[in-house]
Amino acid sequence: MNSNYHISDEQILQEQTWVEAAQKDPEKFDKLYDRYFEGIFSFVFRRTDDEGVAADITSQTFLAALQSIKKYRFKGLPFSAWLYKIAANQVNKYYRTTKKNVIFSLEESLIGKLMVETNEDTNEEQISLLVAHLKQLPTEDVMVLELRFFEEKSFKEIAYILEITESGAKMRTYRAVNKLKKIFDANLMRYEKA
Repeated sequence: MNSNYHISDEQILQEQTWVEAAQKDPEKFDKLYDRYFEGIFSFVFRRTDDEGVAADITSQTFLAALQSIKKYRFKGLPFSAWLYKIAANQVNKYYRTTKKNVIFSLEESLIGKLMVETNEDTNEEQISLLVAHLKQLPTEDVMVLELRFFEEKSFKEIAYILEITESGAKMRTYRAVNKLKKIFDANLMRYEKA
């Protein structure tokens, strides 16, 4: 059985042939770029909420990946895990350099995945409350929730991207969901009493 959350073992092997081709000839990197550009851009955009900045960081991510492709080693994970790790580092570098506050932006369509996890209904008011409460969580908690529920990464991928153990990724995710649920439930009760 495939332990990955969203990609089959066959797809991982196909992707690895593209990686090996790109390691021999950088012009063959285009298949990997085409496959992952949209996902990486969306990930970065949610972290910056600025199309121009997201485009720049996404470009820097793929440039860094292309420049380092010969050093890439297959670890049984989708190639995207490596790209997300680079993208997360690029976003962190952007915030360190600009000294801006970290931003987290969500499309409402993605909130349903998280609402199911917190066992909540998905009416518009509750979605707005959940987005507001997500912004109250520490950046590390938001990152694991984003990777798990919005990017649909396996715990193994999350561990690789965040450079933690797989059990640490599970624990962080469940703790973040529980924190969010507690904040959400407490504020929902206040909201309903008003």
